[in-house]
Amino acid sequence: MNAERPLSLLAELTYRCNLQCPYCYNPLDLRAYSDELGEADWLRVVDEAAALGVLQIHFSGGEPTLLPDLLVKLVKRAHAQQLYSNLITQGTFLDDGLLDRLVDAGLDHVQISIQGVDADAADDIAGTRVHDRKIAALERALARNIAVTLNYPLHRRNMSTVAEVIALAERLGVRRLELANVQLYGWAFLNRNALLPARWQIDEAYAIVRAAESRLRGTMEITHVLADYFEQYPKPCMHGWGRRFLTIVPDGRVLPCPAAAAITSLRFESVRHRSLAEIWESSEAFNAYRGTAWMPEPCRSCPRKQIDFGGCRCQAFLHTGDAGATDPVCELSPQHVLVEAAHRSAREGTLIPRRV
Repeated sequence: MNAERPLSLLAELTYRCNLQCPYCYNPLDLRAYSDELGEADWLRVVDEAAALGVLQIHFSGGEPTLLPDLLVKLVKRAHAQQLYSNLITQGTFLDDGLLDRLVDAGLDHVQISIQGVDADAADDIAGTRVHDRKIAALERALARNIAVTLNYPLHRRNMSTVAEVIALAERLGVRRLELANVQLYGWAFLNRNALLPARWQIDEAYAIVRAAESRLRGTMEITHVLADYFEQYPKPCMHGWGRRFLTIVPDGRVLPCPAAAAITSLRFESVRHRSLAEIWESSEAFNAYRGTAWMPEPCRSCPRKQIDFGGCRCQAFLHTGDAGATDPVCELSPQHVLVEAAHRSAREGTLIPRRV
C-alpha cells in the first residue's frame, strides 16, 4: 500500500471547448471521451477525494463552464468537504449569473487564461473571436471576493509580449499572474514546430520577468514556468509519479497527471468501477513509476533522483515510445539528442492543423 496521500485533484469535467488553441494539452482522440461521467459519480469522487486526504480540487476541461449546473453542484460539495476549490477556465461563458452562483457555492479561486494582449492576435491564436469576452470575465472575477489568477501561456507566437501582459495585469489590478511556457503534450506536441521558441526569446522574457518580479514584489505575484526543452535537467514532474496529484478525465479514468493518457502502454482504471482510494493505492498504472526501483541508468545512480524523480514519464514516452526511459530533456539522457533535434526542426516550423 502506498504511504503517500494525494494533495490535489484535477477534475476535467469535459473536453468540449469553443476554442481551437494549438497548444492544448488535451488528448488527440477527443471523441474517445464523449461518454462523460455523470453527476452522481462526480459528487461521489469529491467525497472520496476528501476522505483520501486531498486538500485542493481544480475544475477544468476542455471548458468546465459548458456544464454550469454540474460545476456549481461540485463546487458546493467541495466547499462542504472543506476542499479549496479552483476553477480553471478560458472565461468566455463566465457571465455574472454563473460567477455569482459559483461564489455563493463556495468557490475559492478562479484562473482565467488569455492568448494575447492585442485582441486580433489573441483571437487568431484562440481560433475564434473571444478576447474581449475573456477580459470582461477577468474584470468580473476581480470584482468578487475570490482569489484570481491571470494565466498567459507563452510560446513562440506571443513570447515577445511578456512586458505588455505584465502591464495589462497591473492596469486591471491582478494580484497573481502566471506566465507559463507551453508544455509540449497533446496538441502542443503535435504543433511543437510552430510553438517552440528560440533561446533568445526565452532569455529575453526571463530578464523582463525578473525585473518585474523585483518591481512588483508585494503587489503582484508572478509565477514564471520555464520551458522544459531549455532546461539542463528535467522538472520534478508532478513531484513524482503517483505521489501528490490525481487527474480524473471526463470518462472517469484516473491518471497520475493530466497528460498521462498519452502513455498507451498503461491501462488507467475508472472511478466507475473502483474507488478513488483503491486506484490510488493499488492500481498497476499508479504503481508503475512510483519510487526509484523502476529507474534505468543514468537515473538509478544519479544524486538528483529524489529531486526530479527521473523527469516526466509522458515526455519520455512521446519522444522515445518508452515511458520508463530517462526524460530526454535531461542533458544526461542518452536520448537527449531527440530534444536537440526538436530545436532544429522548430527553426523552420509551421503550424499543423488545429484540433477538431
